[in-house]
Amino acid sequence: MTVANELQATIEQMVQRGKGILAADESQPTIAKRFAAIGVEATAENCRAYRALLFTAPGIEHYISGVIEFEDTLAQADGDGTPLPEVLAQRGIIPGVKVDKGKGPLALSPFDLITYGLDGLADRLIQYKSQGARFAKWREVYQIGEHYPTALGIAANAEMLARYAAVCQEQGIVPIVEPEVLIDGGHSLARCAEVTEAVHKGIFYALHRHHVVLEHMILKPNMVLPGKDHPVRASAAEIAAATLQVFRRTVPAVVPSINFLSGGLSPEEATANLNAMNASFPGAPWLLSFSYGRALQQPVLQAWQGKAENVAAAQQALLKRARLNGAAQRGEYLPAMESAN
Repeated sequence: MTVANELQATIEQMVQRGKGILAADESQPTIAKRFAAIGVEATAENCRAYRALLFTAPGIEHYISGVIEFEDTLAQADGDGTPLPEVLAQRGIIPGVKVDKGKGPLALSPFDLITYGLDGLADRLIQYKSQGARFAKWREVYQIGEHYPTALGIAANAEMLARYAAVCQEQGIVPIVEPEVLIDGGHSLARCAEVTEAVHKGIFYALHRHHVVLEHMILKPNMVLPGKDHPVRASAAEIAAATLQVFRRTVPAVVPSINFLSGGLSPEEATANLNAMNASFPGAPWLLSFSYGRALQQPVLQAWQGKAENVAAAQQALLKRARLNGAAQRGEYLPAMESAN
């Protein structure tokens, strides 16, 4: 199979109507914070058991087409000794892996951030692929202030995302390109739209320069939202309208899927916003779907509490959120569904 055919086969399995991606790629500090909220210690065994709980939840394959894993998870197994990537693959769910190495300040532009991890990426991808990964994810982060992100920050981040995506495609790995304009701050909906549009224009220009095949990538962006400290909340309809306006201006129609991150939204808000987009733009050239972490996992953690006797209830919580987001991906979600089992 050629590399192009390999990439196309992965895209076809990942981009399916009514399905999205589960982000379970939390770093050790992040998962420790999530576990601390429920009084669970983030030991290696607890982390393994929790990931196994997620990946073996009955029925999620009807709504989840791919799972982003942290690199350590690729080497872990379920209770029967089956490697976790194989557990997913056996259910028709594609394993993927987060490959960036975290963020820090951009030199000489301290309010802009940049993500590390390009050194040795090709060799790491070869190893991850041997462990079952068929797609990867890289995240760049943008803070909003009066004078930032700067043009330098936008260009530098776009270059990193494009170089990462090119290396992935060369290795037969589908890249998820994740530019996240953060919800932190008091900025307006219009300001978020302005920044998101500039970010996307920079990214697609860089992807073109690096010969990245747009048909063989997935975009994982933020929704256009007012900052969490802004005094005026936006409705799902307003968020959908602002988001779609930006994406129609900036994302080429050949990109097969836009899988939104939840970015600090509650599970219910993330689902309602996705539904509003699909309901208002049924003829979108891209699949409008989800790649949620906390918005899928928060109810799971609350149900689990680190106790083996709660595993079944936690898995049902995941199945419910996956099912509701699958409905939202079709534009068929109703708030009344939240009260149903």
